[in-house]
Amino acid sequence: MRTDDKLDQREGHPPDRARPRMTPTRQWLFWGTLAVYLVIVAGVLASTWLVTFDWQVMFFRPYKQWPSIHAFLDYFVVLGQRGPTAVAVAAWLGWRCWRQRNLHPLLVLGASLLLLNMTVGAAKIGMGRLGPHYATAVGSNEMWLGGDIFPSGHTANAVVTWGVLAYLATTSLRRRTLSVIAALGALGVGMTTVYLGTHWVSDVLLGWAAGLLVLLALPWIEPGIIWVEDRLMGIILRLWLRLRPDSLRGPLPAPAGLSPQRVTPEGEAVRHDAVPAGPTARSGAPRTPDGRTHHPARPHASRAERAPVTPAGSRRPPHADRLPRTTPLSPVTGRGPGG
Repeated sequence: MRTDDKLDQREGHPPDRARPRMTPTRQWLFWGTLAVYLVIVAGVLASTWLVTFDWQVMFFRPYKQWPSIHAFLDYFVVLGQRGPTAVAVAAWLGWRCWRQRNLHPLLVLGASLLLLNMTVGAAKIGMGRLGPHYATAVGSNEMWLGGDIFPSGHTANAVVTWGVLAYLATTSLRRRTLSVIAALGALGVGMTTVYLGTHWVSDVLLGWAAGLLVLLALPWIEPGIIWVEDRLMGIILRLWLRLRPDSLRGPLPAPAGLSPQRVTPEGEAVRHDAVPAGPTARSGAPRTPDGRTHHPARPHASRAERAPVTPAGSRRPPHADRLPRTTPLSPVTGRGPGG
């Protein structure tokens, strides 16, 4: 039995083993999204209509067309910033880890962010595209000039960070609801970066594809996550037993007809009716190794065999005018001699 299963059973929580699988549908979505990713990169490298559209939106300057929402969108775009979103989601998933008594939610978040940083970071550095505010030549794709905005990190991070909550949902209804919320949030963050002029439209498109690829690939790395979880939970369990050695000990079930067992501090099972080795008292009663008298189990008497705890006779309290029933009554008055 795995160590986290033991902790789940000790705390009364059923082990959570509903893990998403790489289904054929998910595989088709992954390879389709990868194809879209490559098409976007090829379109920017070849300076196709996609680059032309980037420049048209840049010259349109949306932040000047609708200046009234600029202040709000400055705060809204934080939903795609890696630091604040990772802290908020990690706090929620940490509470879930405490409730479930396992580390799986936090490990999934950590693995997804690590995979996101590796893939998106490598693409940013490798293609080195400059943003709209630093463009050098009108109509150019601004590639390999030392920039780091292709794909959009805010957009990809919004897809992954909030999408992990949907990935870890325990019911299909919650998964669908959280998927819609995460998709709308990532869409809003991506369009906000275009509005603010910090990214080209193609940056945002590639950011959506990059984040979705990370989410779709999570079932493939689940075995590694579970392997790390087993090792960490084993370490935590050993530390827990070292700090509280009696936390997982208790009475052991006994077979029919035998007395229950108890567990000694040394971890040995001992029957209550067993006579331990050691000195005996002068009266012949066996003693335990620490010198206490050992009383063997006695048969339990039925209610009919028990001795009465109250004296026989009437339970009515005595009264000055009341005579005992043994006193003869008068045949005329029906009373005793004093009546």
